[in-house]
Amino acid sequence: MSTAAPAIEQHATLRVLLISACAALGGFLFGYDTAVINGAVDAIRGEFGLSASATGFAVSCALLGSALGAWYAGPLADRFGRVHTMRVAAAFLAVSALGAGLAFGVWDLILWRVVGGIGVGVASVIAPTYIAEISPAHVRGRLGSMQQLAIVLGIFASLLADAWLANTAGGAAQPLWFGLDAWRWMFLVAVVPALIYGALVFGVPESPRHLVAKGRLDQAKRVLRDVLDMRSEPALDAKIADIRDSLKLEYVPRLADLRGPRMGLLPIVWVGILLSVFQQFVGINVIFYYSSTLWHSVGFSESDAFSITVATSIVNVLVTLVAIALVDKVGRKPLLLVGSAGMAVTLGAMALCFSHAAATADGLSLPAPWNMVALVSANLYVVFFGLSWGPMVWVLLGEMFPNRIRAIALAVAASAQWLANFVITATFPDLAEIGLPFAYGLYATFAVISFVFVHRAVRETKGMELEQMTG
Repeated sequence: MSTAAPAIEQHATLRVLLISACAALGGFLFGYDTAVINGAVDAIRGEFGLSASATGFAVSCALLGSALGAWYAGPLADRFGRVHTMRVAAAFLAVSALGAGLAFGVWDLILWRVVGGIGVGVASVIAPTYIAEISPAHVRGRLGSMQQLAIVLGIFASLLADAWLANTAGGAAQPLWFGLDAWRWMFLVAVVPALIYGALVFGVPESPRHLVAKGRLDQAKRVLRDVLDMRSEPALDAKIADIRDSLKLEYVPRLADLRGPRMGLLPIVWVGILLSVFQQFVGINVIFYYSSTLWHSVGFSESDAFSITVATSIVNVLVTLVAIALVDKVGRKPLLLVGSAGMAVTLGAMALCFSHAAATADGLSLPAPWNMVALVSANLYVVFFGLSWGPMVWVLLGEMFPNRIRAIALAVAASAQWLANFVITATFPDLAEIGLPFAYGLYATFAVISFVFVHRAVRETKGMELEQMTG
């Protein structure tokens, strides 16, 4: 059966761009909620008198909620629709921001962070799924990359807000408005974008693939006609037929669909899981969760540490824009390979730099020229990640699975990603106590392994229709 007709008729309209942007706002909240803890780590540790291990858990606990949210997002999306599920994510994120900002104890804070993590996990699955399903094939990579752009903008916004609030108060642990410490306001301000996200997703249409799965064919045609400007009835009928065939409607998607001959799962599911795991095991979120603490610990002032962190997030935003421009021209796989190689080199350089750190009465000191080499290496590392593993993994997870299992397979892969994120984030304080050269050397090793994995196991999906994806 040919898919050429519908592919020719699809157009990248302004409406599909705006709809994708609304859905990707969930990624903004994803980035904000996960990175906001960066500026609050030291203040929270002092406020509640936490050990290194307890600090690691307080920082990373939201990721357990994210794994839970990602796990259930697929079944919820298949049953109730992509749009309704995005609204649920917005509600969780808004409630969490309010609760965390007003927390009265560490366990109370952990509870609200887990609630927010559930919202983040749901958003991390639904946004790329929805964008992939609503987009024309020839620009799906660029539109799918909007999720990562939104994530890095959310990270930038949270780190900028952290720096501004801390500087305004004279420190993250100092009181600001209404007697609340600055670190509490770092959480509270996230209520605003969560409410905006919830309002905007009320105006986006349901995914045509979900509508076809539910037998609502007229509505699916209307969405294809209005969003992708498909005016030819034969093209519309052919596209609907393609979707129906790929979904196999007599079959209700479930976790059992993912079973296969290789260690119990389909090969394509293992590829998705390992992409997710390697995205985290190269240590990127150590930079975005602990960088202020890290730079402060090696001799930079709190204000300079915040400034360095904000500058790093700006670099992340800029290279993500480059990735969006390249993804549908160069392809997913070549960018992943370049990213893995670059991260291996820069992480190795950071390990070397921190091996020259000297102990002082206040902690550590990184002497010249190693302090500047470490700064340059850290930012180059972010460049290579932002150009490749940051956006490319989300693009691939949104499009690489067959239609019949896409939402559930993405949920499993995203859950694996959050669990991997939790492991890396929770263990970093203890690894740092062993030694920063050991920690960054470990992440460099995973970057090398990720290169081998991509070279051998990842298939290029540039320009393919979703209906052409097979397991």
